[in-house]
Amino acid sequence: MLDSPRVCVQVQSVYIESQSSPDEERYVFAYTVTIRNLGRTPVQLLGRYWLITNGHGRETEVQGEGVVGVQPHIAPGNEYQYTSGAVLETPLGTMQGHYEMIDAEGNTFAIDIPVFRLAVPAIIH
Repeated sequence: MLDSPRVCVQVQSVYIESQSSPDEERYVFAYTVTIRNLGRTPVQLLGRYWLITNGHGRETEVQGEGVVGVQPHIAPGNEYQYTSGAVLETPLGTMQGHYEMIDAEGNTFAIDIPVFRLAVPAIIH
């Protein structure tokens, strides 16, 4: 399957202290996703699925078309980057999921997004 789409996903998350309110159990995180097309043909992101788990194990599923309101086309050798956010009731949680993609021939496929942490940084004295 050398002709199969090769797509790489990287995620970085950050705690947004200015929008959070720990006294009200509101912890806001931003995450930046970079999607790289390492293949030889263009691909398009059609939809997303996220499983968000807070520190108590409570799960929330989020799914829908595209990301941040768009369904980006990614040419071979190019990347698409976006930033979005999540609000948790706990200072620690995780996200994972997948993107639904389509290649130039109309074949759909899924790209897994490995688990990444949403965590309030530790205060070091």
